[in-house]
Amino acid sequence: MHPELEKLFKLPVRQKVGILLVLLLVESAALFNFLYRPRMNELNALQGRLDDLQKQIQDNRRIANNLPRYKAEFEQLKVDLDNALTELPNQKEIPSLLTSISSAGKGAGLDFLLFKPRPEVPKDFYAEVPVDIAVSGTFFNVADFFVAVSRLPRIVNINNVVFADIRNVNGRSFVRVNCLATTFRFLDKGELKNEKKPK
Repeated sequence: MHPELEKLFKLPVRQKVGILLVLLLVESAALFNFLYRPRMNELNALQGRLDDLQKQIQDNRRIANNLPRYKAEFEQLKVDLDNALTELPNQKEIPSLLTSISSAGKGAGLDFLLFKPRPEVPKDFYAEVPVDIAVSGTFFNVADFFVAVSRLPRIVNINNVVFADIRNVNGRSFVRVNCLATTFRFLDKGELKNEKKPK
């Protein structure tokens, strides 16, 4: 037998137990550091990834469960956009809109003294189309005109209303009304690009 091993076997029992304990501690530390700890780190990383994936699954299920509602909301938004688009005409529709305003005034029994479009005022994605209007008729005719304009399918704002030259003819009150009718139109892509270019 090897002489070193003989010395080891001849040691007292206490020393043998101490050496055995040291060997067990070194082996346990090596096992912990090189086998157990990497596996625990890997397990923790996988557990975190599993938690993330489960959360994604729950989010996707919630979205999938609400998909019919989202589709319905999307369809409603499309309808709302189409309705909004009908209220803001494009460049080609402006003359017919101005004709509609004029027809509403004539239909209400007013005499047009002035109907003069002003230059357009470009904004972000639309342009204001102002029109100076002067009409003559009874108060009721003027009220009917304003109601008819409010019922047009396009947005038309009437402001800067000034009543002048009020007179009584055969028991009826006639008035001259000056106002500014403003409608709006979408700017097309070419106009938007021109607006964004520095002047």
